Amino acid sequence: MSFRVPTVDISPYVTGEGDRAAAAAAFDAACREVGFVQVTGHGVPDAVIGGLTTAMDGFFALDMETKKGYRTPPEINRGYSPPKSESLSLSLGVDAAAGNDFFEAFNVGAARSTYGRDDLPADHYAENLWPAEVPGFEARVWTYFLEARRVARTLTRVAADALGLAEGFFDAYLDHSVDVLRMNDYALPPGTVTGEPTGMGAHTDYGIVTVLWADQVPGLQVLGGDGSWHDVQPADGALLVNLGDLTGRWTNDRWLSTLHRVQPPVVDGTIRRRRSAAFFCDGDLDAVVATLPQCVDAEHPDRYEPVTVEEHLTAKLAGSRAGVRNPRTGRETERVLASRE
Repeated sequence: MSFRVPTVDISPYVTGEGDRAAAAAAFDAACREVGFVQVTGHGVPDAVIGGLTTAMDGFFALDMETKKGYRTPPEINRGYSPPKSESLSLSLGVDAAAGNDFFEAFNVGAARSTYGRDDLPADHYAENLWPAEVPGFEARVWTYFLEARRVARTLTRVAADALGLAEGFFDAYLDHSVDVLRMNDYALPPGTVTGEPTGMGAHTDYGIVTVLWADQVPGLQVLGGDGSWHDVQPADGALLVNLGDLTGRWTNDRWLSTLHRVQPPVVDGTIRRRRSAAFFCDGDLDAVVATLPQCVDAEHPDRYEPVTVEEHLTAKLAGSRAGVRNPRTGRETERVLASRE
């Protein structure tokens, strides 16, 4: 059977018109079978996406020294990450390939000021850095951030219906959610590529749900149930959505937090440029995530101990950004090591 990422139209949840039950059922099937979804009917205007890509292009075109001026310490998930400074596979406890991941990125996120709360931890809710060298960067990026956050919140309403939970179940976990938008640029100067470089190592996302805009350029690969890696590109007008580890925990793996990586094509020693922007909805830092009772039975015993969002994110980020191998993994690590090229 060929690998396919299902398409789900969420417009009934966006406009209030249409069959919400059918959308929820389709979302449930996609989350059980693949863990990735092509989401249409999301309502994000083309002009907003155009503003985002203009801002990204402006920043990534800056010289390296200027970009490095926006670096932050590894524990601060903000600002600039140069090529080869991260190893996503370490977040799964898998040793990184030589040279680390070659993508460069710029992160912004929900800060203390976003929620009007000075009591939130300064590292996870750090204030944003806005590059003054790129006119309009802050306004364009933040406009998209708010749209992506709206889509993520909408998807939690779809998820609650799909799981048979009370309406608004996930709202209690999103009062001061650790939300981050990561803008990625996959490119290296001509002639610098040797061997088979890793754009972004195999990993699962950490939180509740990820909303991804990406160029329609090959590179993103998803690990299927057959143990093979499959190429995935966004459909016309769609956003790619995947689940994170916390949702996998909630559902006792009824829904999949799917392994994925980025391997952009190399043409004549040059990486073909690929851009993406991933919005991570990770939940309140102090929230406790425990397996949903309806996802546990005699055939499906509870696989997970309760964990706080902070405990989970700290271990994951220490792996990807600080180079500390995450020891708190199991099945995901085994799946990476067993995957077939």
